[in-house]
Amino acid sequence: QVQLVESGGDLVQPGGSLRLSCAASRSMFSINNMGWYRQAPGKRREWVARLTNSGSTSYTTYADSVKGRFTISRDNAKNTVYLQMNSLKPEDTAVYYCHASTINNDYWGQGTQVTVSS
Repeated sequence: QVQLVESGGDLVQPGGSLRLSCAASRSMFSINNMGWYRQAPGKRREWVARLTNSGSTSYTTYADSVKGRFTISRDNAKNTVYLQMNSLKPEDTAVYYCHASTINNDYWGQGTQVTVSS
């Protein structure tokens, strides 16, 4: 079992920045993928960014809508994954969810609200 707790959501002006955090309840070494999804009002949940473990290395992938603006990273010592969001736009407004997957299971956090508005 893995519990995920997000934090860092807030109200921010267009062009601003936020950093979201996702704290996992145990070591991330056995977790194949960790990532972020988001869901805007009236829309389906969509994938935002993913950090994939591949042997001794890891690599990142991003949705086209956030590429060049968002960065996913991890701190293994803190069992935490981050999403640095820069140049925020009103269309980035959504509840952001942390996701983790192992060979057998998927896990979700409770979500954190990000609102981009002037």
